[in-house]
Amino acid sequence: MNTVATLALQVVEARDLGPLIRQLRLRSIDGAVLPGFSAGSHVRVQVELPDGSDFRHYSLVNLLPDGAAFDAPREYLIAVRREDEGRGGSRFLHRVQSGACLSVAPPKNEFPLREHAGAAVLLAGGIGVTPLASMAAQRVAGRAPVRMIYAGRSRSLMAFVPELQALLGDGLQIHADDEAGEPLDVELVLDACRADDQLYVCGPKAMLDAVLKRTQARGWTSERVHFEVFAAPAVTGTDHAFEVVLAQSGRILRVPADRSILDCLIDAGYDPMFDCKRGECGVCVATVLDGEIDHRDYVLSDREKREGKVMQICVSRCKGKRLVIDM
Repeated sequence: MNTVATLALQVVEARDLGPLIRQLRLRSIDGAVLPGFSAGSHVRVQVELPDGSDFRHYSLVNLLPDGAAFDAPREYLIAVRREDEGRGGSRFLHRVQSGACLSVAPPKNEFPLREHAGAAVLLAGGIGVTPLASMAAQRVAGRAPVRMIYAGRSRSLMAFVPELQALLGDGLQIHADDEAGEPLDVELVLDACRADDQLYVCGPKAMLDAVLKRTQARGWTSERVHFEVFAAPAVTGTDHAFEVVLAQSGRILRVPADRSILDCLIDAGYDPMFDCKRGECGVCVATVLDGEIDHRDYVLSDREKREGKVMQICVSRCKGKRLVIDM
């Protein structure tokens, strides 16, 4: 998993879209056409951190209702939100200037736009707008019904608003908390959906949790609600350190409150399988032999979580002081 085939891409434009968001436009150094992608795709960009290099996922943004922009792109466009409390990947990319060269893994899509009869209802929160902007362009290009609800704390923190207004017209609803005086009412969004509409959600964990809770309460099936989390869960005030016992070797690892089991395994020299680091893909599943799991993923079923036999080690933690996993 740590060996990644990459493209060498040059930053041909780096500009700020607001106080926290930086846009990077990337092209092949020799001007060649880049690998095609579909709406919802992301690339993995190599970043330099204080403790070494790593890869970060960024959704590809396309705002042109033109199939060629997806099938034979001359450039990739990404938007990076600076996370001052993160490990440093976003801060690194906010320092990148035009002319720099970045190593970028080819596009991969784990959040695809589906074929369906009704409208694609796109619910974006903050920088979660990036994959949904491409979905809007793809639906417009295919003359398929689409509408977007784009929420943020303030318009000054929301990227691509003019471009989306030009693309969607009356099909775009902007909700700025500071203008409305309150957060977006998810119930009103769901009330406006028709029976054959499908919902696509990308944004903060709190928004996603609210949407999933309320759609499940309405009896909506999982086939009707599609989502992506744009960042790994933040450390909470209740997170605590615990021990992980690797049953096959007997080795004991200490997992600090601000680190994941996955990160600690990598630090200890192991090479576990993983991909998203956000609890979405299911690649890093581990068998749990003992201990109570604090599940934080979006992959396991309610039954699997109740049984407590497996966990996603990129985001889930231990409720107590000790876990034993079959590794």
